[in-house]
Amino acid sequence: MGKVHERIDERMRRFLLAQHVFFVATAPSGPDGRVNVSPKGVDGSFVVLDDHTVAYLDLTASGAETIAHLRENGRITVMFCAFDGPPNIVRLHGRGRFVTLYDDGFAELLALFPETRGARAVVVVDVERVSDSCGYGVPLMDHVGERDLLPPYMERKGADGQAAYRRQKNRTSIDGLPAFDFDPEPAV
Repeated sequence: MGKVHERIDERMRRFLLAQHVFFVATAPSGPDGRVNVSPKGVDGSFVVLDDHTVAYLDLTASGAETIAHLRENGRITVMFCAFDGPPNIVRLHGRGRFVTLYDDGFAELLALFPETRGARAVVVVDVERVSDSCGYGVPLMDHVGERDLLPPYMERKGADGQAAYRRQKNRTSIDGLPAFDFDPEPAV
């Protein structure tokens, strides 16, 4: 059934890149904080950098839990499920970091992704454990297509509107941890 792999090999890489959705799980260090699980799925928003490193595009959205948790402790798990074809579940456990749109190296990482409207950061995961399991309990589902809502919505807001949105909704996590608080205040 389940197996631990030494690295992300070519077969595993093909599987990961073929999935239309993946899930990111993080949690704060304390016993009272909330565990966060976020679905991701804009086509092309996940890349395998090498056998032990992956990255995904972090878009401006209603929360910033992952960034808050990575700031605090760096722990992250990325999970992929096969919703069509042979059953499989892959989990990538590791240490994450993020490169914001204000950081050196952001443009280089951003160039790895085909859709970048609304990008606030790229999350890079140094993968420490690669495992897969049967996936027999995962249902078969058809991928109908992209919702194509978030990137156009953020594009309509423009850079200043996105920054204002992040200042309003992304500064802290639901548990009050510092999250995406990097946007400068507008000039008066």
